[in-house]
Amino acid sequence: MAAPQQAPHLHLAELTASQFLDVWRHFDADGNGYIEGKELENFFQELESARKGAGVDSRKDSLGDKMKEFMHKYDKNADGKIEMAELAQILPTEENFLLCFRQHVGSSSEFMEAWRRYDTDRSGYIEANELKGFLSDLLKKANRPYDEPKLQEYTQTILRMFDMNGDGKLGLSEMSR
Repeated sequence: MAAPQQAPHLHLAELTASQFLDVWRHFDADGNGYIEGKELENFFQELESARKGAGVDSRKDSLGDKMKEFMHKYDKNADGKIEMAELAQILPTEENFLLCFRQHVGSSSEFMEAWRRYDTDRSGYIEANELKGFLSDLLKKANRPYDEPKLQEYTQTILRMFDMNGDGKLGLSEMSR
């Protein structure tokens, strides 16, 4: 009987949504939505260092070979960059709510439909309470258990990710990112 397939996580401690965002922002230094070039090299070097420190990786392959193997495994669209959804597959988060969020609003028509549905006051913005409702519905749809503090954390994390002007609400251009 074959052993059960394990998720491709890298044997790291589980991250909260907020910690995941901190990791993302640390490596996506230019804020363009990708970990690429020198950012990718820095990410990989720190990842390898963490793995060695945890006693996970004992192979002696060159860093370049390990990086190539890593990108082959995790760069799902083979564009040479790590996107947020790809990073969410690499780093174990306690809830992969970022993937749920992205999958729920995958196409532009789905995005606009979600926008209209959750901009309940028709202000042209998704305020924190409206975003919280959206995330609650999203987690229910994905059959993911959550409690009020976790929902609040997810709401604040999404605001931190996309609220570029810091006004506590998401405009259409911010949300479309």
